[in-house]
Parts: sequence; structure tokens; C-alpha cells
Amino acid sequence: MNVFRRRLICLPALGLLCLTVGCSSTDDRATVPVPSPDADTARLCRDLHERLPERIDGLDREDPQPRSELTAGWGGSAIILRCGVPRPAAMADPEAYGSEVNGVGWLTEEQKDGSYRFTTTLRAAYVEVTFNAEHAKQGAGSLIDLAEPVKKSVPEGIAN
Repeated sequence: MNVFRRRLICLPALGLLCLTVGCSSTDDRATVPVPSPDADTARLCRDLHERLPERIDGLDREDPQPRSELTAGWGGSAIILRCGVPRPAAMADPEAYGSEVNGVGWLTEEQKDGSYRFTTTLRAAYVEVTFNAEHAKQGAGSLIDLAEPVKKSVPEGIAN
């Protein structure tokens, strides 16, 4: 009977351990689609990837899955960058909202979920930066930290 009691006592502890391990993730990175640009654009994106900061707005760099030189992230899914994306359809809209941050032009698109997507304009590659709804409440100041790497890596021009 003594062995049986020990097994019963261990069951709740084992269940709690399994629940804890099952609920904790070793990798909380976002998952994003990786763009598939042409070779010239991919080269620009790789150069940008090497220049991106390790921190933006106090958020540590946590690149999304699958790992790629065409994507980067900060704060899990708070800020996601994808380089070499196709030209957004909104760029053809004369009513689209655009802005310039430290010499880099951005098309601004509010998404249905409250997030914001910014895409570079007049650059040789389209760089897309998405702020999730929570981070978007803080404004677009994060684009300041991205302006210099974009200017140094992606020359002015018209992307394919």
C-alpha cells in the first residue's frame, strides 16, 4: 500500500510539471512569410539585414521564423521587417498616406486589426515594417531607428 500512495502523490506533481512545460515555449518568435525577390533585391536586403539595430524602442531583436536575411523582428511580433516585398497596391492610390522619416519615404497603411504597415517609397527595394496593434499605439518613432540602415543599404530609385 505504501508504494501505491507514493505513486498517487507523484501524479499531481508530474501533472503540474507537464502542464508547465506544455505551456511554456522555448521560442516565442513570430512567424512571417519570407519574400522571394530577384537576386539584385535580395543582395540589397542582405546588406540591410547586417545593418539593422539590435534594439528598437527598448525592444530586443528577435528575428521571426523561418529565419531569413529578408526578415527581422523586435519584441516578438511588436515590430516585423520584411525586405524585398512586392509593390503594395496602395502605392497606386493618389489618396494614400505617405510620410518621410529622416530621409526615407514611407507609405502608411492601417490594417483591420489595428496594426500599421509601412512600406518604403522611392527605394530600389520595398522594405515593409509592421507594428502590431499594441506597438502602433506608441506611434511611428521606431522608423527613426530604421531610417539610417535603409538609407545606407537600399539606394533611392524605383523598385521592380
